[in-house]
Amino acid sequence: MLHLNISATAHALNYLPQYHADQQGLFAARGLAVDATARDPWTGVLDDLDSGAADVALGGLWVPAMYADGPRELVVFAQVNHQFPKALVTRDVRPDFAWSELVGKTVLAPGIGGSAPYAFTAGLIRESGVDPTTITFLRDLSTPMFVELFEAGLGEAIVTDLVTAETMQHKGTGYIANDYTITGGLGPNSVYYCRADRYAELNDRLVRFTSALQESMDLLRSVTSVVLQPLLAAHWPAIALDTLSSACERMLQSHTWDTARIDPEAADRWMRILHDEKMVRTAPPFADLIDTTITDKLAPASASASVR
Repeated sequence: MLHLNISATAHALNYLPQYHADQQGLFAARGLAVDATARDPWTGVLDDLDSGAADVALGGLWVPAMYADGPRELVVFAQVNHQFPKALVTRDVRPDFAWSELVGKTVLAPGIGGSAPYAFTAGLIRESGVDPTTITFLRDLSTPMFVELFEAGLGEAIVTDLVTAETMQHKGTGYIANDYTITGGLGPNSVYYCRADRYAELNDRLVRFTSALQESMDLLRSVTSVVLQPLLAAHWPAIALDTLSSACERMLQSHTWDTARIDPEAADRWMRILHDEKMVRTAPPFADLIDTTITDKLAPASASASVR
């Protein structure tokens, strides 16, 4: 049995295909044992890659992008999210929400887990024709802290993950005005990457891992969140099951878990957003950031996104 150690930036619902693959025995069927650890603070994934404690890191594509042509040589080989499973939550129901409504307002954008929630939101705002500098963003604090402050009256909106958004909606303290899996288009939100100097050594294990991950995604297309409730409860016992199910159903009905293959146009769009936010000096070309060797070995039917 081969072993693959993954260091992840979180233990999150949007990583469900990996947990589902493990539960279904898809890794074991390929002679692979996968151990995954969530790091707090999330930057520990980079330390784990350096020390060898982890073979692979799981997190945002923006991290390898910022290190491109920098002090770390990282290779991105697959994704677990084909969209950005985030939402904008407002105090009142906004059925016809438009980004222009936020001009002159204050938006809370948690950032202790990374800059993607703010950066992608700013990108969506800019793409809509609104200047994000006309909106005040409060950043750099944790999601729980910002949720507590929002519920106490700070700000007019908050950017958050779908589980937190559904929790607030179930409590009546906020309402999903913009679900990014519906309005945000495609983008490699969470990806797998390793050190460049270990890529050749890990190749066989990465092929087995990615093949199982894609099979898990294929299986998830034909189930509902109700079927997945035992898995959800096992991984997040402290979160209300109805809330988890609601968030999970949103992702199942979206393109979030369609494919492990990273789409070049979607990746380039994300790089442009990062460049607009000055998070990268230049937008890294797809070929310089992502190696498709692993996903190219997937079966053709599994390598492409499903059409819903």
